[in-house]
Amino acid sequence: MEFQAEARQLLRLMIHSIYSNKDVFLRELISNASDALDKLRLAAYQDKDLGADTEDLHVELVPDAEGRTLTVRDNGIGMTRDEVVDLIGTIARSGTAELLAKLREAGDDARQELIGQFGVGFYSSFMVADRVELVTCKAGAGEGVRWTSTGEGTYTIEPVADAPQGTAVILHLKASDAEDQLHDYADPSVLRRIVKTYSDFITWPVRMPAQGVEEPGSESGPETLNSMKALWARPQKDVSDEEYAEFYRHVSHDWQEPLETIRLAAEGTFEYQALLFLPKVAPMDLYMREARRGVQLYVRRVFIMDDCEALVPEYLRFVKGVVDAADLSLNVSREILQQDRQISAIRRRLVKKVLSVIGALRDTEPEKYATFWEQCGRALKEGLLSDADNRDTILGASAFATTHDADAPTSLAAYKERMHEGQDAIYYMTGDSRTAIEASPHMEAFRDKGYEVLLLTDPVDEVWVDAVDGFDGTPLRSIAKGQVDLQTEEEKEEAAAKQTEFADLCTWMGEVLTEDVKEVRLSTRLTTSPAVLVGDEFDMTPTLEKMYRAMGQEPPKVKRILELNPSHPLVTGLRDARAAGKDESGTVELLHGMALLAEGGELADPSRFVGLLAERLQHSL
Repeated sequence: MEFQAEARQLLRLMIHSIYSNKDVFLRELISNASDALDKLRLAAYQDKDLGADTEDLHVELVPDAEGRTLTVRDNGIGMTRDEVVDLIGTIARSGTAELLAKLREAGDDARQELIGQFGVGFYSSFMVADRVELVTCKAGAGEGVRWTSTGEGTYTIEPVADAPQGTAVILHLKASDAEDQLHDYADPSVLRRIVKTYSDFITWPVRMPAQGVEEPGSESGPETLNSMKALWARPQKDVSDEEYAEFYRHVSHDWQEPLETIRLAAEGTFEYQALLFLPKVAPMDLYMREARRGVQLYVRRVFIMDDCEALVPEYLRFVKGVVDAADLSLNVSREILQQDRQISAIRRRLVKKVLSVIGALRDTEPEKYATFWEQCGRALKEGLLSDADNRDTILGASAFATTHDADAPTSLAAYKERMHEGQDAIYYMTGDSRTAIEASPHMEAFRDKGYEVLLLTDPVDEVWVDAVDGFDGTPLRSIAKGQVDLQTEEEKEEAAAKQTEFADLCTWMGEVLTEDVKEVRLSTRLTTSPAVLVGDEFDMTPTLEKMYRAMGQEPPKVKRILELNPSHPLVTGLRDARAAGKDESGTVELLHGMALLAEGGELADPSRFVGLLAERLQHSL
């Protein structure tokens, strides 16, 4: 059979030495074997008639120096023929093509990082083997399967009548090459070193047959290579940063170290231990609909499930790790967990702990915080919509681009410290990009008077700003909606006089544009532009309208307010023309179209706008 095209390309990249450290193949295979053992134990709890042998669950490494093979074997859940084809022959995931394009362009370090995010550990076998065999038999099934490939684009698959329960991966090893850091993986001492480095915490025994010549009459059983101590149950002082890093890689399938490690334990009503991690690089599927989320759930050191969504809200889906609860049933289901009182209590505490760590990072380790915010900040802000109980904490832990500093985002607390005397709101504007917002006519008076404005460009910003009342008693206010009051008393007196002067023009323009705007009025937010379109306080923004259309939904038409700059020659010229009895309705349409284009909007009738513009240009020559 042929590999799926994307799988074939990924294999090619694997085989041609993407990684300088090839030892990690063994970590990946042991990790897969450990998962298979976890799944078997859980399946046996749930189905007493499974007919599986769970007496001595373990991982076994069998090196053969003469035959140049290494076998990694487990007696776990095993796979059916269809599962082998689905899990190994294809990569059925969104973003595969994008990943491969990035891989081809990236350097060695970046490639390792990208592959780690994708989580295709089995393929790493081809870094060290010319040929890979996999023999597997699903627990409770009568027949097994043999899968064989050289990684060149095809594989063979055939039934095996007497395969034992579980999975064995037989690697036909390449010759060792010290220069290429390709070690002798048939050497027991090399295997001991790798297991101790990468897989010491695996909760199942990783064994290797006794090596050497036995004395007559003596009996020596297999050698266990790992300590099997659950990291979350050991005192923090007894666990090294390297051990935490390897455990993170095991649970997250990331190849990097974690950005931050979070320990949490509770005794009393609900006893549990948690070991959580924040990533340095956002998981590749963080913003995909089918993204994996949740942490691993154990009950009294017994693995229950991967990706336990009930323990972590969706906006914290970048958090990886383990929660080990003391008092849950071993036979608990995902559905039961959603309503479980203990799980709800643990979830609340985990959320508060993670948010407090993120907030503390900004104060104590700003570089770490900057990395976190760049990678995962957009996901965290989703919590402003979905988690009302922790909204203030999330706001306090968030950072926002601002006109105060072109490079460094700011906290809302820091914004408040810089507010002008008498300023009663935190000003913001949403838009497609920083450049577009900074060029907007809405910014003119704020820039002119030195008021700081938050520049919100993430899609989620368009939504959460309507759900959040304010921060620490100070409301948030869009500079593109409602009236803006930045004037001094003297300026207000001048504006009142101009209201009378331009009243007739505003009324007439409102009649000309009655299909497009709800009102024409004088502006206090413009200094250089002739006009700007403004929304009422609760109107949908143009950017949000675009988002709805991109999702295939046509939003209801919202008439907006056209504000005029009474100091601009075009506006005063229109006033004078109106007073002289001239019909400048075409110019009024052009002015409205210009205001629409200035905010990145779309003209309802582009050809009419172009015709009017050509006519006016012709008269000016």
